[in-house]
Amino acid sequence: MGERSDRAPLLDWEEVPSAEKPTGVDYRDRLASPSDSRGPPAVSAPELGWSGAPGGPDGCGAPPATSITQAGADGIRRPDALEHPSDSGPGDVPLEDRMVTWEEKDQIVSVFVVTFNTRTGNMLEWCLPKDIDLEGVEFKAIASGSHRVTTDFIYFRKGSYFGLACFANMAVESTAERGARMKSVGILSPSYTLLYRYMSFLEHQVRLQLQSPGHYSPLEAFYEDKRALLLPSGDDVVSLCPISAWGVAINHSMHPEMKITHPAGCMSQFIRFFGEQIMVLWKLALLRRRILIFSPPPVGVVCYRVYCCCCLANISIPGVGVAVPEFRPFFYVNVADISALENELSYVACTTEKIFEEKRDLYDVYVDNQNVKTYREGLKPLLRISPADREKYRKLTEERKMLLYSQEENGDCVSSEEDLFILFFLEQNNRIFQTLNEVAASPDPTLTTESMRAMGLDPHGDRLFLLHLLEIYGFDALLVSDQLCCS
Repeated sequence: MGERSDRAPLLDWEEVPSAEKPTGVDYRDRLASPSDSRGPPAVSAPELGWSGAPGGPDGCGAPPATSITQAGADGIRRPDALEHPSDSGPGDVPLEDRMVTWEEKDQIVSVFVVTFNTRTGNMLEWCLPKDIDLEGVEFKAIASGSHRVTTDFIYFRKGSYFGLACFANMAVESTAERGARMKSVGILSPSYTLLYRYMSFLEHQVRLQLQSPGHYSPLEAFYEDKRALLLPSGDDVVSLCPISAWGVAINHSMHPEMKITHPAGCMSQFIRFFGEQIMVLWKLALLRRRILIFSPPPVGVVCYRVYCCCCLANISIPGVGVAVPEFRPFFYVNVADISALENELSYVACTTEKIFEEKRDLYDVYVDNQNVKTYREGLKPLLRISPADREKYRKLTEERKMLLYSQEENGDCVSSEEDLFILFFLEQNNRIFQTLNEVAASPDPTLTTESMRAMGLDPHGDRLFLLHLLEIYGFDALLVSDQLCCS
């Protein structure tokens, strides 16, 4: 058997992928403080990982270029960025190693096949286990408008679980099928952290289902090998990690997205796609607004934009953001998700259904192609790009040019654009909240023009943005401008 990649351990019936050389860059010096981010997870840390996958017009489907974890001699992938030998437990095994071992456990709670029937529409064809509630998954695994594309992949949420499905559309000489056979093969997990590991397997299986419908034995073997251990109620997954370890473990981890492989070019294409508008999305993400992204199929590339929006809101200062709503990725949503979205305080999602634009009570910001808009009067000023935004975007593009020059001239194949962009916004966020912490703790908690400039904000153009930050994150400080102050 050939050399294995950083995907999940292969079973005898799986294809052996070509060896992938992990690349990355050590950011020890730039990540001095760990992630607190948005409070401890319930069962699985909400992290996101990607692998090579079919892309869209943005080119976000290339194989992964960055992996901040690498395999050890025993096959367990350990963080190469931070080590904490002092936090040892039983058997002198460092806590972080125990946590990674726990995080790497396979937690597949369901595998399923969805098909399009010319008489009844989307329908669930097969699944394991047989008694799991998969109502509505047929409309997530085959997105509205998918008949226009030949292949796609879709991330979504189903109740408390996250799903990944790979779709394929094959021409057939069949009158009953109206010349096209469409299927999707997917999985569910309580976390979206490791779904990317099974992308190539799902792509292969959906091709098999198109060519040989009803051949489920590989899927049955996969489920038996990867299935999660459920509680008797079937509502959750048994935690293999002591709950008391979560606080320490989170404080000893990098922000989630940095630990997981993401597709080469995804973040850079995301920022080039939106241009200076990326600074508007950054502010809205930091303010935990409800962001809905519309785009026709393919859906996979838009799911990557959901992921990228989440990356903009990373904060690694302990204690900051614990009391604010979690910025939750919903990924692909359809009309069946309306009731769930009505109860969400903060999220980012994507859809192919134009009817959502009329449901203005479901979102704060609607993104249609590169057009970012809102119907909320209080947010409209935030859509304007300030001079400080343009300066930050200029610095971002300059850093990218320097990186590309270094790669070309010095053969630097380790540093990646994705790491550069993620860290750029992480450092910008830390800069803002570090200043706010210092001002709020001072005898005179007053934010002046100098304070705003120290945060990289425009004293006039970003004033409303800062007022929103103070309110949402609960900072007790006054904002002063031209000798006038308000709380």
